[in-house]
Amino acid sequence: MYYSNEITDLMLKHHQSLSEKDQRKYAAIEAVKIGHGGIIYIARVLGVDRNTIAKGIKELKSESDTTCNQQRIRRRGGGRKTRESEIPDLNERFLEVLKNHTAGDPMSEKIKWTNLTQQQIVEGLKAQETIVSTTVVQKLLKKHGYVKRQAQKKQTTGVTKNRNEQFENLARITAEYELHGNPIGAYGHEKEGIYWKSISSRKSIYYGSYYDI
Repeated sequence: MYYSNEITDLMLKHHQSLSEKDQRKYAAIEAVKIGHGGIIYIARVLGVDRNTIAKGIKELKSESDTTCNQQRIRRRGGGRKTRESEIPDLNERFLEVLKNHTAGDPMSEKIKWTNLTQQQIVEGLKAQETIVSTTVVQKLLKKHGYVKRQAQKKQTTGVTKNRNEQFENLARITAEYELHGNPIGAYGHEKEGIYWKSISSRKSIYYGSYYDI
């Protein structure tokens, strides 16, 4: 196996651009590729001593896979860290933002949603000096079981222009009843999308219709 003059010129230029140690390894690799007579041929092409190539071959064989990995491969776990790992209490801060803005399906305890948009959640976390993107918020919503409600074709009963005020008013009254140790429960009608929160045996507050995230 012999190379054309054009290729040998490129090989020589590359060889000359390397450090002394890498020159030996490069010459050794080319010699091994050729096989029988490779040391003599490559020594002539690159203008190096045959003993230099033989030394390079010996160095290549003595190098372990572990040494190569340590030098060339990024260590495990050396990539970009997630925001959760950077902010240990991110989940707690996230849930605190949604504490008074969460509604659920009365037919299933595992289904819940929020009237806040993802950008509003970002702003809520920012108020706690926690800077995250909407992408991080999406992951947190999914992690904590929040689902996106499908828009209904017909207008649901009890839709008002002041739906955010409903949540705020509910949060205020709920806090008052919790402070006095009163029981709090929830019930509603899944088909119509209506939700109530009962704060005592005598009083309940209309929670409003289901809202999209």
